[in-house]
Amino acid sequence: MNEIRPSRPNNLDAFWMPFSDNKYFKANPRMLARAEGMSYFTPEGREVLDGTAGLWCCNAGHGRREIVEAIQKQAAIMDFAPTFNLGHPVAFEAAARLSEMLPDPLNKVFFTGSGSESADTALKIALAYHKARGQASRVRLIGRERGYHGVGFGGMSVGGIGGNRKQFGAMLPYTDHLPHTHQPSLNSFAKGMPEHGANLADKLEDLVALHGAETIAAVMVEPMAGSTGVLIPPQGYLQRLREICDKHGILLIFDEVITGFGRLGTNFGAERLGVMPDIMTMAKGLTNAAVPMGAVATKDSVYDAIVNGTPNGIELFHGYTYSGHPLAAAAAIATLALHVEEDLPGRAAALEPYFQDAAHSLKGTRTVADVRDLGLVAGIELESRPGAPGARATEVFRQCFDEGVLIRVTGDIVALSPPLICEKPHVDRLFGTLEKAIKAAA
Repeated sequence: MNEIRPSRPNNLDAFWMPFSDNKYFKANPRMLARAEGMSYFTPEGREVLDGTAGLWCCNAGHGRREIVEAIQKQAAIMDFAPTFNLGHPVAFEAAARLSEMLPDPLNKVFFTGSGSESADTALKIALAYHKARGQASRVRLIGRERGYHGVGFGGMSVGGIGGNRKQFGAMLPYTDHLPHTHQPSLNSFAKGMPEHGANLADKLEDLVALHGAETIAAVMVEPMAGSTGVLIPPQGYLQRLREICDKHGILLIFDEVITGFGRLGTNFGAERLGVMPDIMTMAKGLTNAAVPMGAVATKDSVYDAIVNGTPNGIELFHGYTYSGHPLAAAAAIATLALHVEEDLPGRAAALEPYFQDAAHSLKGTRTVADVRDLGLVAGIELESRPGAPGARATEVFRQCFDEGVLIRVTGDIVALSPPLICEKPHVDRLFGTLEKAIKAAA
């Protein structure tokens, strides 16, 4: 009979932490043990205000009873069921609820397990779409510098964050990149969408001229680039990108893993920004991060080309063991219901002006080089120390945590994205603590 081992909470050796300085952390651990509402709590019981919605994902706040109970109930009924040539009602209900929320004409939903899986799925759907329509020469995938689309090889290949690519050598062939839209000399401290930069979308015409439209399958961009440090799309940029894609028969994919589910004050970023993609990726806020889940939504025309273009048998040779997982689907249904009942996008939109003013109040603070914002997202860019990029923001992150506020940093950029249940006192505390930490790290 196997002996049950006691827990070993003080043993930090076994867990290889993702995107982390493992050596530093294990010598100086900062731990989270519980979460509720707007806050985490350390093992010692100290409260830490969540200024990042976990990792851009807990939009409805933490520990929501409705989501917890839905997961518990489903686990007792059926813990797992495959969705390869079989089905279960909860996955179909989750897809229908999500389809109702999605902007037309995005009506078909393919479930994945994460944002990374969603990115790779969207790229494969784009390739399959063109092949089904007799345009198999369209194999090239276009991303954008400083773009982030997860850590699968497809998403990394169209992604454009150097640190995420350099360690692993070869990426997918037949990829290229648009320039990023960050122009600090023209747009520093812009409130909302910056005025300059729509012309950067015209670089897609240069790639068409270089490679030929007949070789390009899709362009994938984040409507608002989050993980790279909050890069806001210039006014008219996405509209121009849509026009060029339409002109040349190229699919436009929006990565809405961060911008979906109310973050920009609308259900999805596409609605806030007035541009509809052909394919949209999602994750994070879909289940409030209670259970990992992602999704890809497509226009009916994309689905029909692939499914109806295949006479018999499997139409898309792609999927995951956990596509439409029962517990994840139950969490999604409960989360989407909260999203509607509590009007989380409306709450974000109502708080946005106050949040924006608080973010831009940091202008003039020593070492603050720029402030960018859209919806309930803000990026505060700090001047880098000579020879030590990222060191200043790392100090700010650690001091904020020790002072009871969780922020996120990437390089020397502080990224803020609190849960959408945030209120004005939370905003005051968030930016007050951040200002203090920035001054201390000067």
